[in-house]
Amino acid sequence: MGPCDTETERLAAAARAALVREIDAGGAWSGDPVWREAFAAVPRHLFVPYYYVAGPHGYERRWGESPDAEARARWVRGAYEDVPLVTRLRDGELVSSSSQPSLMARMLVALEVADGHRVLEVGAGTGYNAALLAHRLGDDRLVTTVDLEPEITESARQHLAAAGHHPAVVTGDGTRGVPERAPFDRIVATCELSTVPRAWLAQCRPGGRILTPLATGLLALTVRDATGGEGRFLPTAAYFVPLRGERRRAPDGISLAGLPGGAREQESFRFLLALTRGALDPQEAYALWEREGMPERERYGVTVGGEHVWAWLDEPEGPYAWPLP
Repeated sequence: MGPCDTETERLAAAARAALVREIDAGGAWSGDPVWREAFAAVPRHLFVPYYYVAGPHGYERRWGESPDAEARARWVRGAYEDVPLVTRLRDGELVSSSSQPSLMARMLVALEVADGHRVLEVGAGTGYNAALLAHRLGDDRLVTTVDLEPEITESARQHLAAAGHHPAVVTGDGTRGVPERAPFDRIVATCELSTVPRAWLAQCRPGGRILTPLATGLLALTVRDATGGEGRFLPTAAYFVPLRGERRRAPDGISLAGLPGGAREQESFRFLLALTRGALDPQEAYALWEREGMPERERYGVTVGGEHVWAWLDEPEGPYAWPLP
């Protein structure tokens, strides 16, 4: 913290209250108002001691230890804006970020956490989301967060401790879960994946819930047993940093040439392209999208059954279904 601790804390409290009002006005907590208190209590600025803001000449670094009082004020106010914050860059590429708070609020409500639940978070990031979960559950021991990068888990651990929380922070491949901390009642990912890792189902109790970004959407999947589960996408768009360590599908150089310009700009069409990448070419996807009335995300779902994972429109049995990795 900079030399003006009292002023920083005053600014932080006012900015945090304003952020809570803004998220509240958007209706993010209507399904579970208990989260409002968590966002009001957990100090986001402790989790972003520095971050980067894109500008005309590249990224500007804002940090809480700046000797300039106005720079510190910009840092703390920016920490409570309802925007994602770039927290780590490597060779100019985004490595880690703190997600947009209103999106985090919607995801936490959609996770349907209840008292006593054990929760695994995949993608530790700054530690802020794990702190919100720990505050909501009232017991740090119920929360586990995992990330592949040791420097990310170490800084998340430090941020959490500064905020008074000590959940389990594990360094490892998130696609493998954290078997030594299982079973979990809820699993939430804060990074983009291309499929649902089988290990998550094996580590989640039957009837448990998995919430994960997939193809620019958010999939809410109910676990049937250790090898199967099913769920639909939420209406919300979601863009996250890809999970490091996941086996990514090779880029296939999709060309959108020949498609109507308006379709290329439509969120719902771009979602279908992402979901069916490798299974449908863009012309086939466009024909389907137009024929089915430009379906939005919530008409799509995913089923995991044994060795197979597939996405579908309207019904798991088809007629429209596509394999996922």
